[in-house]
Amino acid sequence: MSGARTENKGFDFMNELVKTIKEIHKEDICLFKIGTFYHCYNRDAYILAYLFGYKLKITGENTRECGFPVNSLNKIRAKLEDKKINYAIIDKRSNYDEEEFCNFKNLNRYREIYEKSNIYITYKGRIENINDFLLEHINEKDFRKILGRIEDIIYDRG
Repeated sequence: MSGARTENKGFDFMNELVKTIKEIHKEDICLFKIGTFYHCYNRDAYILAYLFGYKLKITGENTRECGFPVNSLNKIRAKLEDKKINYAIIDKRSNYDEEEFCNFKNLNRYREIYEKSNIYITYKGRIENINDFLLEHINEKDFRKILGRIEDIIYDRG
């Protein structure tokens, strides 16, 4: 039980830290370097999942998280700069101080890209749920009918 409490305290600390930093960087992607990975949370995670095809992980109380290895930072940085999205790099080793900040000022497209990513991720999740349902029911006797109706809709045959 004490292991779970320790893990919860770590999550609570990180959750509060992210909230505090995001109050300053509301429309900037915050990349937190922790060990050999960078992590981002919530809206920032949606944007990275959208731009790079990364998976979103749900942690704690409905917090979305996305991560990538440190050796991918240059690729991430280049795409964020190409898309004109502000970002901050924050390192755990330096007491979560901001190590780098890229600011496009009024050209920042964070909000625009977030809105696109939110729609994309939402639809993608719904499609994945449909796919999971189909795979779970593939051996049922009415599956051919279900699949046929879906195909009729997709191929506009009905």
